[in-house]
Amino acid sequence: MEIEDKFDVPEDYRLPDLTGLPGCDEIAGPRSHRLVALYFDTADLRLAARGITLRRRRGGPDPGWHLKLPKAKGVRQEITHPLTPSTKTVPVELADLVLAHTRGAPLVPVAELDTRRSVTHLRNGAGVRLAEIADDRVKGTVPEGADGMPYVERWREVEAELVEGDAKLLKKIGKRLRKAGAEPAGSASKLARLLGAAREIPGPRLAATRPGSAGEVVVGYLAGQRDALLAQDPRVRRNEEDAVHRMRVACRRLRSALKSFKGVVGGTRPLRDELKWLGEVLGEARDLEVIRARFSRALDALDDDLVTGPVRTRLGSDLLDAEHEALERIREALRGERYFALLDALDDLVAAPALTEAAARPAAELTAVAAKSWRRVARAHDAAEAAEDAAGRRAALHEVRKAAKRARYTAEAIGMTALAERAEAVQEALGLHQDGVVAAARLAAEARTARLAGEDTFTYGVLTGLERARAERAREEFPALWKKTAKAVADLL
Repeated sequence: MEIEDKFDVPEDYRLPDLTGLPGCDEIAGPRSHRLVALYFDTADLRLAARGITLRRRRGGPDPGWHLKLPKAKGVRQEITHPLTPSTKTVPVELADLVLAHTRGAPLVPVAELDTRRSVTHLRNGAGVRLAEIADDRVKGTVPEGADGMPYVERWREVEAELVEGDAKLLKKIGKRLRKAGAEPAGSASKLARLLGAAREIPGPRLAATRPGSAGEVVVGYLAGQRDALLAQDPRVRRNEEDAVHRMRVACRRLRSALKSFKGVVGGTRPLRDELKWLGEVLGEARDLEVIRARFSRALDALDDDLVTGPVRTRLGSDLLDAEHEALERIREALRGERYFALLDALDDLVAAPALTEAAARPAAELTAVAAKSWRRVARAHDAAEAAEDAAGRRAALHEVRKAAKRARYTAEAIGMTALAERAEAVQEALGLHQDGVVAAARLAAEARTARLAGEDTFTYGVLTGLERARAERAREEFPALWKKTAKAVADLL
């Protein structure tokens, strides 16, 4: 993670005295470098529009290919790749990570930055680098500006970047730099500054809606979830922790919002179907990840004499192999035209939604949609209560959980936090029941396979008994939670 503050400074700027900063016992440098970076993007600057930079840089201590993905203000994730001989072809490993934005469009050189950098390091008494100050004199070139001619600009800027220090140190460094005449940078990156001056960078496409209207709230929420999905895309491709889960949740929230607010934004059924497809693609790997971790914890909790046969292999490494295969199927789907078409449809949705007359009404009227979502939960609960057999009740309780999840997402979308929390409590309580049911069914299937292979299946029976007990305990505890929740929701609505 790259955490830095950037400052615009005049040509005659003098770096201030940096001694006496908390924890800094040594100031090393300055040390000079020449950095020549060639930046790549699509011809219509799709990466720049998202604050993403992709470059091939020579010189300095870290030559190579650098992909920088924005995470928050002043925070970017930097992914590197060794320098390659080609100056025109982006390594496939990095090109793949921006496919959600390029959607197959070629990456071409769009700018070059030639930087004379002077770096000062701030260290503690043990020699650990806490921060570095980069004083950059930059020459930027865009081969083809807005007028079709090359554009050249020169400027000076200063970057203060954390290495092992904390945010408090970065704040104090910034205070000294500003006191000496530096101003917070007007652009998030050198490339953004250069391209913004040379040609137009496409801005976010968001439909114009009436302030305070239902349409403003719904379209804003949809745009936020579209962005959340895009943010997880490179993390899923790299198999980063919890990325598949977060991307799946973004799909679910989008699909739920399109269902709940179809009275505000119409014509979304085809898009809901495609979001369901993507959620299912993501779901296989996620479900395997969850159940593998569940079985691992359960086996670790058993006494050694209760673990017989190669059960750890079947419930551990075998499931992990299946999870890896599912992850590869996800990567394949994320490289496909169907996925790109889905992303295009999401962009079109927030840019030009089919708004109904209800979209112009006050946002406060959306509380009726949340109330309707909760009534759906109550009806599902009544159906579960009326179920005549155990199997029917299990299926009905699962429907209650799904309805509660949708009610939660609907309430979150319009800022009804208290209702969302109540719906989440129902969702989580029934999730404990459903997880136990699913785990027991999976164990039964694994036990059948093990039995056919001539393996001891005693441990599968032990684990199945535990899972059934957990599911039953969750079911028995649910009525009390429901009674409490239903009363609280009645007071809210």
